[in-house]
Amino acid sequence: MCLFKTFSALEQSEKTRFIRSFFYPFLFLVLIWLIRGADAIFDLSLNEFGLYPLQAKGLIGIITSPLLHADFSHLFANSIPIFILGGLLFYFYKDIAWLIFFLVYIITGLWVWTFARGGAAHIGASGIIYGLASFLFFSGIIRRETSLMVITLLVTFVYGGLIWGVFPHFFPKRNISWESHLMGMLSGLVLAIYYRNQGPQRKSYDWENEEEDDVPDDPDQKPEENKSEIIYHYRNEQEPQ
Repeated sequence: MCLFKTFSALEQSEKTRFIRSFFYPFLFLVLIWLIRGADAIFDLSLNEFGLYPLQAKGLIGIITSPLLHADFSHLFANSIPIFILGGLLFYFYKDIAWLIFFLVYIITGLWVWTFARGGAAHIGASGIIYGLASFLFFSGIIRRETSLMVITLLVTFVYGGLIWGVFPHFFPKRNISWESHLMGMLSGLVLAIYYRNQGPQRKSYDWENEEEDDVPDDPDQKPEENKSEIIYHYRNEQEPQ
């Protein structure tokens, strides 16, 4: 609902840009749905190309694992968050959106390959979801820009439950790659800090600088008082009339 209210308040040109921002996440979804469909129809066993931590054959999984899913329910669960979070990224951070998406993709995969449990293939785009959610959340806080902080609140409200996905003890009977969730979240945080000066910034208003203008450069120096010199005019009684 918040997304639709935001959309209705935009001008026509901004509405067009808003819609286009969801085009790239849509293409990514088309790709992973085609891959899942081909795997199911032709029994290609593509999940063998998942990410195997600390194994040479698992290195290709850094690229392929986000494109692979165990089944259609797994894929559907990841599709809506990717579409929404990806669209918000490309709309609000259009200048660095591709860079952030690519880095979240690669960094999360590298860290999972390095630190995750071995003995099984890690697959799915959930690491990207956690990375995008983390970047949008922390960027709004760091930049302190009004519209970005609204996105922070939106991510908290809609996807705040993602935080439990980094704790494996909450899902003991489900085979979840919590390492992908954790590494995605950390990558989003790191990128939010590193690129805090790129992309949209908080606007500075003149009234915010008024008090600073009145403060002297030297903290020990007191501002000069507005003193007026008083000159007394008087008539000397001994002066000739």
